Amino acid sequence: MTASAYDLDLDRNPANFQPLTPLTFLERAASVFPERTAIIHGSLRRNYRDFYARARRLASALAAHGVGRGDTVSVMLSNTPAMLECHYGVPMAGAVLNTLNTRLDAAIIAFTLDHAETKVLITDREFSKTVREALALARTKPLVIDYDDPEYDGPGELLGSADYETFLAGGDPEHAWQMPGDEWDAISLNYTSGTTGDPKGVVYHHRGAYLLAMGNVVTCGMGKHPVYLWTLPMFHCNGWCFPWSISVVAGTHVCLRQVRAGAMYAALAEHGVTHLCGAPIVMATLLNSPDADKRDFPQKVSFFTAAAPPPEAVLAAMKDAGFDVTHLYGLTETYGPAVVNDWNSAWDDLPMGDYATKKARQGVRYLVLEALDVRDPETLAPVPADGETLGEVMFRGNVVMKGYLKNKAATDTAFAGGWFHSGDLGVKHPDGYIQLKDRSKDIIISGGENISSIEVEDALYKHPAVQAAAVVAKPDEKWGETPCAFVELKPGAEATPEELIAFCRSRLAAFKCPRYVVFTELPKTSTGKIQKFRLREMAREV
Repeated sequence: MTASAYDLDLDRNPANFQPLTPLTFLERAASVFPERTAIIHGSLRRNYRDFYARARRLASALAAHGVGRGDTVSVMLSNTPAMLECHYGVPMAGAVLNTLNTRLDAAIIAFTLDHAETKVLITDREFSKTVREALALARTKPLVIDYDDPEYDGPGELLGSADYETFLAGGDPEHAWQMPGDEWDAISLNYTSGTTGDPKGVVYHHRGAYLLAMGNVVTCGMGKHPVYLWTLPMFHCNGWCFPWSISVVAGTHVCLRQVRAGAMYAALAEHGVTHLCGAPIVMATLLNSPDADKRDFPQKVSFFTAAAPPPEAVLAAMKDAGFDVTHLYGLTETYGPAVVNDWNSAWDDLPMGDYATKKARQGVRYLVLEALDVRDPETLAPVPADGETLGEVMFRGNVVMKGYLKNKAATDTAFAGGWFHSGDLGVKHPDGYIQLKDRSKDIIISGGENISSIEVEDALYKHPAVQAAAVVAKPDEKWGETPCAFVELKPGAEATPEELIAFCRSRLAAFKCPRYVVFTELPKTSTGKIQKFRLREMAREV
């Protein structure tokens, strides 16, 4: 390429080029709005000055314990102030934040700790039973720090050599944390649910986290000082990057350990919540709560949901209750949602059926995603925008993961042809909006969590009475989807649905277990392949 006059003597230097990182969002918020309330948690009120100082203390304390660039700090935390501090303090130390799914079993947690080569583990007392078992199974022996949340009064024990507050007290609130040397440096590590075999470690970089966080602000129409309610687990895709987004506009985080109707309505009424995110189960919890839990609130609340599209009746009820629902779509590999059902005001007055049909579409790309398309998975040719031709949903841009940790083969496969292959099948409508139609790996999305049908089937096959098993998604008004198992028993064998469900519960996290078990001969093709499309139809009638 021939150099132009614009390339001569016009080089990058510290004055005109800095790596993009969301860490600067907190620094700016603390500088411009130091007294602004950043975090609400029970009786706690913490301003941006203190939030920033505590994040710097954490970075300083981690550095003093030898944590630096490329080291992994894993956290097993609820939606608490400590989790927010970790989103800043850990990468301020140059380390990589690994947020652990608190709903997983000890074996998967142990695998994660080993695969990530965790150097420090910060864990909430509530999860001590699982963490103790995981540490016994893991080869890695991290420094363990206990977080004992004053808002938690349930069972649990302290496992670590230090408690979180004491650990922070040893850090410097003026710690001169370093910008990443490169915006391509890893900022966080999130594990997929493991559709086949072990989970894959999805690596995010500072640049992508910065952009997706900014994209959330634009997509969600966040003006200055929003009040954000934490109903979405922060362990899930780093809370869709909202721990970083809220600092952009100096908003307030309202922490919530558990998604309960009374606590949500109290936050809406008392703190003026303007935004929240969650799976359809959060909507169901709000709508189906007893009258004693409900509270009036004057503000319009923006609710962003992913997973299975809400049923028509739920959308209508949410609208009547004062919530403006927007459907998002994304994957762990795209930093959470990178697609939005960008609403056209011309659709506001459509009949409810047509309105719901529009609302159920996944939509169009975020502003910070460079390309989104539905393409033939073999040829990569775009499918016609006819709303009928199936293809694979593909992404391209700066908010696509860095890749899978220690798994070049899976990374290369995911990025084949210069596109990220989502594995989701969908169609493209004439107006360019995409809509999912199926999941190529038969993933079940229940309460916002991905469940591998293969993993559940493997558990069922271990029961001595089971000859064949297939698991599919059954639509569920509360959870969006729930696992439904179809089982063939061995000749002469006996089992009850309750027995098989209990058997699965002894081997899987509770949310992965089938809620329905149907004994039947499984429909198969001439080559013996189970016809899951027929089972899905059958599941609707169960």
